[in-house]
Amino acid sequence: MRIAVTGGLGFIGSAVVRRLISSSDHSVLNIDKQTYAATTGSVRSVADDRRYCHAKIDIADGAAVRSAFETFDPDAVIHLAAESHVDRSIDGPGDFIATNVVGTYELLQASRFHAASTGRAETFRFVNVSTDEVFGALGPDDPPFNEATPYAPRSPYSATKAAADHLTRAWFETFALPAIVTNCSNNYGPYHFPEKLIPLMIVKAMAGASLPVYGTGESVRDWLFVDDHARGIIAALESGRPGETYGFGGNAERPTLRVVETICDLVESSMGPLTSGEPRRSLIDFVSDRPGHDMRYAVDASHATSSLGWEPSVDFETGLAQTVDWFQANRWWWEPLLTERYGGERLGQDVRSSQDRS
Repeated sequence: MRIAVTGGLGFIGSAVVRRLISSSDHSVLNIDKQTYAATTGSVRSVADDRRYCHAKIDIADGAAVRSAFETFDPDAVIHLAAESHVDRSIDGPGDFIATNVVGTYELLQASRFHAASTGRAETFRFVNVSTDEVFGALGPDDPPFNEATPYAPRSPYSATKAAADHLTRAWFETFALPAIVTNCSNNYGPYHFPEKLIPLMIVKAMAGASLPVYGTGESVRDWLFVDDHARGIIAALESGRPGETYGFGGNAERPTLRVVETICDLVESSMGPLTSGEPRRSLIDFVSDRPGHDMRYAVDASHATSSLGWEPSVDFETGLAQTVDWFQANRWWWEPLLTERYGGERLGQDVRSSQDRS
């Protein structure tokens, strides 16, 4: 297939792009407007492949999207482009509405008309990649989210992602666009933008800098290794049924404090304690919680397993150790991001700790 991937210079998007080029015969058009969270280094390993190309386009620019579709002639769209940081959505929700809502609308319209005009109204596929945060928060004893969980978003970020999901389903029901929605738990792994919880804690722990953790660190997240998620997204594209929703989770619920402590231990195992002799866990600094902080997310992936034959292959302890090793070995990727995009502040000291999405 010829697949247009939006947001393919971001964390999850680049994992999808790398996998499509390295593990299939598909061709990829990477549509990414290159915001602060995008980096070409994330697709460096496949950038010279003849089946890969990049278009610097804002998905909210409908004319540009339609023009790209006319040129590339996609058989499918995997839609990952999104503003995704909860803290940023609290500070500036307008950008989230522009990209996550208006941008999704423009992509759906372009896909709808392209599929019809090329005679692929039934074979075209549109996969909207979403988040478990659209379902709100879980209590300590609640069962994990599944495909039938009612929507109850609690932040501007999750509200705009919920809107994108609803638009996608509406275009399937009203206009018969063959569309699929996926919802995932928290991702982690290589190429994770260093303002998010796990990479930020790794980088700061390596430098002996303060590790800010919201509240008491009791919030719980279900962690999914990014390459496992990429496999799931591609499985939904290739084998999923239009109109269906598929949830991808890692079966790895962990309190935030435990995650940070484990990172400290992994960094210490390779770099040793701080120069003061104190353990790196002593760097943990509890800070004021953010407004509307959801305390627990988790995803029941049994439907994806039974329908797509998908299941996570990397357990959290293994994946986290691999991620720490990757950040220690690939300073070329993340150090320029901190220098160029955070005003030269040492290790992004101005970046707050996020408990959430990539």
